[in-house]
Amino acid sequence: MSDNKRDLDGYKRNLYRLLEDAVTRRLISDVPLGAFLSGGVDSSIIVGLMSRNSSRPVKTFSIGYKDMPSFDETGYALEVARFNNTDHQEFNLDYRDVLEAFPEVLENLDEPFADSSAIPTFIVSRHTRNHVTVALSGDGGDELFAGYKMYQGERWSRYYGLIPLFFRNRLIIPLADILPDARDKRALEMARIIKKFVKGMSNSFSERFYNWREIFTFPMRQGLLMDPLDKNLYLDIIRNTVETEKDRFPDDSINLMLYMDVKGLLQGDMLTKVDRMSTANSLEVRVPFLDYTFVEYVFRIKGDMKLRGKTGKYILMESFRHILPPSVHNRPKYGFEMPVGAWLRKELKFLIDEYLNRDLIKRQGIFNFEVIDELIKNHMRSRRDTSWHIWNLIVFQYWYRKYM
Repeated sequence: MSDNKRDLDGYKRNLYRLLEDAVTRRLISDVPLGAFLSGGVDSSIIVGLMSRNSSRPVKTFSIGYKDMPSFDETGYALEVARFNNTDHQEFNLDYRDVLEAFPEVLENLDEPFADSSAIPTFIVSRHTRNHVTVALSGDGGDELFAGYKMYQGERWSRYYGLIPLFFRNRLIIPLADILPDARDKRALEMARIIKKFVKGMSNSFSERFYNWREIFTFPMRQGLLMDPLDKNLYLDIIRNTVETEKDRFPDDSINLMLYMDVKGLLQGDMLTKVDRMSTANSLEVRVPFLDYTFVEYVFRIKGDMKLRGKTGKYILMESFRHILPPSVHNRPKYGFEMPVGAWLRKELKFLIDEYLNRDLIKRQGIFNFEVIDELIKNHMRSRRDTSWHIWNLIVFQYWYRKYM
């Protein structure tokens, strides 16, 4: 047996044992217990392990979107539920559910927190609490095992960097820039990812990480704000973090990127969102992937075992393939997002009219209306998807109106 095969088999055994132990510890409860099930790899693994260590069918809960198949994962979730014989509940949303929950979600955030998936998280927590008091989730799997496209971008950056600068600047970047993009259509979503990769590419790891993580670019922020800062504070934070942590994972930029997301994105966004939305509904959420014994072991595994070719979560899938239905083995990665881009063009457009109108923006004196207007026009004409920018601004305006 080769050393690589021996290492792979050892990792698979240890990952399975450690995560099963983490799940089992979180099944101890004096109250009814269930699980969030998106149909993605991470939540499906948690449900599979729960089912194998529970004396009765696991209660599982999923959320989907009416008439928005690009965002609906309930078909995958149902297959996982059937595979594990769970007691499954499914909730389908439309824009009216979002409108109903929107004020209450923001009431439970004392800062302008603009991750749109906070709303479906709030709704699934509310429905789940009608049936159980504790729920297990698959949070943390993406940040531990390279589940986001950004990590694939880091792997491909070494090859893209071999292309002469002349061809990149004169041919590739201009061609990518003219591509239409949208989050609510799969083909156009791929165009958006390509554009993000190309525009964010840099010879500096810090700048790549920063470019692929930001929503508003620094030049955009400079134009958007009436009184902008001269310094790019976020880039400075990334550079300082990289300088501090670079020796932790020598010659392993994938693990460095994952570590920075575990310390930053995961606790600042993902866990904050789940904690506040579940707490608002008196639901306790437990996260087996973030058991410290499991996390410590995962970061001993090299990045190229987590991300192989075009496949993220390689070692995770190899370790748990046998407890997942075949439909989940090679399914594309979706985020737990709302179809906010499509809704802002139609059903939720009144939010733009209410919070981002010219008179309000001019009177407020914080933002340059011409920049906001260009974002809105580009989105409405489907030239490019600026829905995240617009949603961030709407959430800020709601918060500003309430507290300021």
